Parts: sequence; structure tokens; C-alpha cells
Amino acid sequence: MRGDLEWGSIPGLVRAAAERYGDGEAVVDGRTRVSYAELGERVERAAGACIANGVRAGDRVAVWAPNTLDWIVSALGAVTAGAVLVPLNTRFKGAEAAYVLERTRAKLLFVTGTFLGASYVASLRRAAGEGGEGTAGPLPGLPYLEQVVVLSDDAPADFRTWKDFLADGEGVTDAEVRARANGITGGCASDIIFTSGTTGRPKGAVITHAQTLRGYEVWSDLAGLREGDRYLIVNPFFHTFGYKAGIVACLMRGATMVPQSVFNVDTVLANIAAERISVLPGPPTLHQSLLDHPSRDAYDLSALRLVVTGAAVVPLQLVERLRGELHVDTVLTAYGLSEASGIVTMCRRGDAAEAIASTSGRAIPGTEVRVVGPAGDPLSPGTPGEVLVRGFNVMQGYFEDPESTAAVLTPDGWLHTGDVGVLDTAGNLRITDRIKDMFIVGGFNAYPAEIEQLLGLHPDVADVAVIGVPDARLGEVGKAYVVRRPGAVVTADDLIAWSRREMANYKVPRSVEFVGELPRNASGKVVKGELRAGWNR
Repeated sequence: MRGDLEWGSIPGLVRAAAERYGDGEAVVDGRTRVSYAELGERVERAAGACIANGVRAGDRVAVWAPNTLDWIVSALGAVTAGAVLVPLNTRFKGAEAAYVLERTRAKLLFVTGTFLGASYVASLRRAAGEGGEGTAGPLPGLPYLEQVVVLSDDAPADFRTWKDFLADGEGVTDAEVRARANGITGGCASDIIFTSGTTGRPKGAVITHAQTLRGYEVWSDLAGLREGDRYLIVNPFFHTFGYKAGIVACLMRGATMVPQSVFNVDTVLANIAAERISVLPGPPTLHQSLLDHPSRDAYDLSALRLVVTGAAVVPLQLVERLRGELHVDTVLTAYGLSEASGIVTMCRRGDAAEAIASTSGRAIPGTEVRVVGPAGDPLSPGTPGEVLVRGFNVMQGYFEDPESTAAVLTPDGWLHTGDVGVLDTAGNLRITDRIKDMFIVGGFNAYPAEIEQLLGLHPDVADVAVIGVPDARLGEVGKAYVVRRPGAVVTADDLIAWSRREMANYKVPRSVEFVGELPRNASGKVVKGELRAGWNR
């Protein structure tokens, strides 16, 4: 394995990719085509601009934007300047983004202009335009945020344009940029990926450069990613699947990145045909939509050779159709979570279709997976229990949250995933349930506790519980059981409309049922099993 021993850090990987793959096509973003050498130059220029604007090693820098070349350059530029990257979910509303920015004390934010008809700048201004005093930054409610750079040619007052920001780096020499990059070691934090837990508040998993490099060298090896592959990255860059299994893996192998900012099956089909896409990871819903598209046969999909999926149960029929109808050579499934660098288990090339469809594969090299009972005792194959993982991939901890870290990390290094699973005799893992009640909406993790906390802010809601229910298109969606406050007349449509204004779309409950009370156990906790079973009121 080459891993962190060769590159040392993500900036080292970027530089090595520029030298090794030079004229090879690195990124195709619309009409813009950038070689690996050009990408290296752009990243170092962005790093110089970060340095010129006071970014120091260890500072947090956030990116709130869809999948584009600018995301790649701004994020890698910040990391090359020694910053710790904080990717923000593009589905966040202003208040959700402001929470993460405040929590990490982010110094600099790169943000998109208008995306999906919404102004992220305006959203952030509404959420953080007031409060706090004495800050030199553009948003009084975020006193640590010194600058906001809009990844566009236009920016409102107090914000910077991408072009103007980059111009600041012209006075920083290549030697200064290299010196900053060379000061980054494998043990330095590279990113903080926010996830939600049972408390309902997002927590940031801290991952190092060495963990990232080693994990995605393994991923690239097991998947069979190779130089010359053309990789359509539909998985969002704010997620490990998009950033690390996408950008980082492509840098390692010299594959061409073709970022797609929004999942649209027509655009996916057009991109596969026009760009001769050979690699298409994504959730099962993506591949199912592709197979079922009525105009699929009008597109040349013959270059497609590698599919990696996960995040939900994968129907055996899906694996068979990808192989039989699209002639995809390699279809693999995997399992991971942010707290374990996004990768825990993975199938191997050559595994039977049944194993790929019914399991998430075996522990990756350098890690251990076990299934334990309530007392923490390892269970025999075939017995469901909580999935634990230990190895190089386990996070350093939650950012500045030792209490939450101690709740999931044992003294001897085992991470409690909160997922229920079963191991077979060959070591293949099958995820069967979620201790944390998480459900997956079209590939996005939705956490009931977080949604419940947001719904609880509505003035007419006295009590609320959210569960995931099956949905033909998205796999699962949220259903809210709501107890109204006395005298309240809020309707289901009212609550859903309110939710669309206050939370990311995938979190919004698709249905609301009003109840007189929620079923609770002796300790006062809501018994969601009764709700799932159609609790009889």
C-alpha cells in the first residue's frame, strides 16, 4: 500500500498528482476542462490567497457550495494552507449552516451564489446578520468568521468575490505555499465532517490526513479505480462519499473528475454518454433511476464499468440488472460512517451477486469489526447486535466535545456505530437496523432527534416524534407524530410548509399525523417501535 507513507498529507497528494498525471484531464466542469498540472497550479494559488488572508495552520475553513471545480480548488487550497476543512451540507438552511460555522469558529467561508433558486448569502445573512459586537467580519452573529468569499463574479457588500480573493495570493510566493504545505504531517487534522447523533445536535468528526489517505488508498484498491477512469461524482462533496471516495481517490489514481451539482437522471445519462463515464458510485436510488429511465436506450452507456453503492439495502435485482442490462463489470457495496472516515467494510471484486446485494462486505484491511450484545460481549455469526469498529479509520473524536466522544469511543479504541448488524461466517456484515433511529432519504442520512428538535420550535407543537417510513422513490421519508398545544389548529400542510422553510429538504417530514399523546416507556422515552407498528390509539 502506498497510502500516507508516500504522500504524507493531502497537499502532498495534490502535488504528486500534478507531477505524475500532468497533462491528463483532472476535472471536467461544464465547458471547463482542467489538466492535473493546471489543477495543481490553481490549488496552490488558492492556498496562497488563504495565506495572504491570514489563514494559519489549524484554522477552520468552511465550504458551502455544490459540486463544482471551484469547490475542489477552494477546499484543497484551504487544506494546502494548513486549514482544517469544514464542508457544509448544501441542503442546510441558514440557521443550520450558522450553527456549524459558530461551533467550529470557522475563520473563512467559501459559499456559492444562487443554487437551486436560493441565495445562500441571503440565507446566511438572515441567520447570522445580527448579534455579537466588535467583530471585523461581515456577519455580526458569527464573530469568528472574518471573511465570506462568494464563488462567483458578483458578491454583495462586505463579501468578497472569488476572483478578488484569488488576486490576494499573487504576493505570496510558491516557496511560501510549499513551506506551509510541507509543515502539514499525517497526524494533523484534515477535516471535520458533521454528523448528527441521538442528541439532535450535529457533531463534528475530526479526521486526519493520514486516516484519509490510507482509507481511500484502500477504497481505490478494492474498487479497482485506475488511471484514465472517468468518474461522474454525483455524491455531494460535503459528504465523505463525494469528497474522499471522489476527489481524493481520483487524485490518487489519475482519474478524471466530472462533478455534477444536482442529481437529475437525465443529466446523469447525458454525462455518461458525452464524457464516456466509466465509474459511477452512488446510492441505490441513483442506479435504480438510471435503469428505469424510459429513454435509457437512447444513450451510449457502454463505457460504464464500475459501480459502488451503499447507504441502504441493495436489491439483488439491482445488482443483476447493472451487470446484465448495462454490462457493468464491477458492482460493489460498502458501509461506513463519518466517525470512521466514511469506510468500514467493503465487498471485494469477484464476490457473488448475492453477497454484494445482501451484505456490505468485510472489514477493510487494518480494521476490525465486531457485533456485540447489550453488555458489550461479542456475538456469534448470525446474531444481531450493535456494530463496533476499531482501526486506523476511527476518528480522533468529536470536535471539542470530549463527553460525546467518550460516549461512543471505548478506552481500547472501539467505536460504537449505533447501527445494528449481523456478521456471517465469512465476516460479511449486514446492517439490519439503526439504534439511533436514523433513516436514509435518497442517500441522505436523516436523524429523527434533530428533526424533532427543529419541529419542537414551532409554537403550536407540544410534543413530536419522527420515524422513517418506506417511500417508493426515495427509499425512506420522515413521518411526524405531533401533539398540538391546547387550542392550536395547525394543520399537516402548515407544518410541512413551515418545515420546508426551516430545515434541509431531506429532513422535511412528508406526512404528519396528529395524536393526543405519544407512547412512552417507564423512563419517559418515546417507544418508536409502537409508532412503526402502527400504534393503535
